[in-house]
Amino acid sequence: MRTPTAVGPAGTVDRLTAELGARLPRRTIEIAVERALRDLRGSPVPALPELVERLARQRLTDSAISPTTPVR
Repeated sequence: MRTPTAVGPAGTVDRLTAELGARLPRRTIEIAVERALRDLRGSPVPALPELVERLARQRLTDSAISPTTPVR
């Protein structure tokens, strides 16, 4: 397993875990951050921290609302 710094902007996994950890396991959040970072390759580097966090949060929120929807 990679550290939060390795899977995305520093602190993103920790912030999302604090926000959504009561409903979702930390590993699910780590995977969402990894996938968001992968999907946003090619975006301007200065914008990546905010974009990754927003995309991961949206995907996690969608999956928490509709448990049959897998985290993309």
